[in-house]
Amino acid sequence: MKVLYVEDDPMNRRVVKDMLAVADVEMVEAEDALIGLAMIDTQRFDLILMDLRMPGMDGLTAIREIRARTDEVRSVPVLVVTADATHDIHERCIAAGADDLLRKPVAMNLLFDAIGRVLARSDSATALLA
Repeated sequence: MKVLYVEDDPMNRRVVKDMLAVADVEMVEAEDALIGLAMIDTQRFDLILMDLRMPGMDGLTAIREIRARTDEVRSVPVLVVTADATHDIHERCIAAGADDLLRKPVAMNLLFDAIGRVLARSDSATALLA
């Protein structure tokens, strides 16, 4: 499984990368949304982890751009990973096209539970298990 994590904080990327490594998940890092969007043009990912608050383009805008595509990338599951605690953030993420939301700080069991939920609802689950 190959995951793209779009996150501007290098420590947050490192923590999640170490967690995913336990399950032999390959994680590619993008330090902002524009870099992440460029990466999905050149690499195939099974899941995208997306922070919301980043310099330049925010995560919600990036998710909308992914969902507006006309190729297979538009259906890649997106799990938002955020410290945003506003009362309507979950609804805003879903409205933008995210599949689910995970709050920071990330705990390993919650990360894997969220990934499992997102993949179970997507066509990616069948492809990954095949």
